[in-house]
Amino acid sequence: MTPTSATSLPRVLVVGAGGTLGRAVVAELAQRHDVIAASRTEGDVRIDLTDPASIRAALEKIGRLDAIVCTAGKVPFKPLADMTAELYASGLDDKLMGQVNLVLAGRGHLADGGSITLIGGILAERFIRSGTSASMVNGALESFVKAAAIELPRGLRINLVSPNVFAESMPDYAPFFRGFEPVPVARAALAYGRSVEGAETGQVYRVF
Repeated sequence: MTPTSATSLPRVLVVGAGGTLGRAVVAELAQRHDVIAASRTEGDVRIDLTDPASIRAALEKIGRLDAIVCTAGKVPFKPLADMTAELYASGLDDKLMGQVNLVLAGRGHLADGGSITLIGGILAERFIRSGTSASMVNGALESFVKAAAIELPRGLRINLVSPNVFAESMPDYAPFFRGFEPVPVARAALAYGRSVEGAETGQVYRVF
């Protein structure tokens, strides 16, 4: 990644900075980057992934960036028998199209050679009860990243981090992930560093 200025640290926007993963990613990247923290309710700027206008407004306020990373995105966890079109739409609007809209708006704010890193998850390839929305969204995100990578201009890169359930999140998610071996959130944060500071594009970094 090429810094915006030869005398300044690379500028990285972290969307979802107030969450469990977001805080770990900020801690990892802030050692070597100028991090701008964003979330719905706190941080340097406010971004609501379900509102494309919110994304565009925040990016206009921030200006030029060297990298954009997303650690946010919600999907419903419910048995298939209880899922409705509206519930599926909530996951599509938030985690899927929210990140796609972040890419569409963010590409014009990135310096040449900059990068975008999105968040997926293990349920793209390991399946559980009540996880159809997450599996659908995560699978779509992996395909989007691989396809977008071959079309981004100016040497821009795009990757996705696909983590297992986090050890720190097991108090809430243990009933859904019986038999899974949770990973420390700091391991997923390292994958974001690999994406931002590396040279690869179109990759899915699996943290299982």
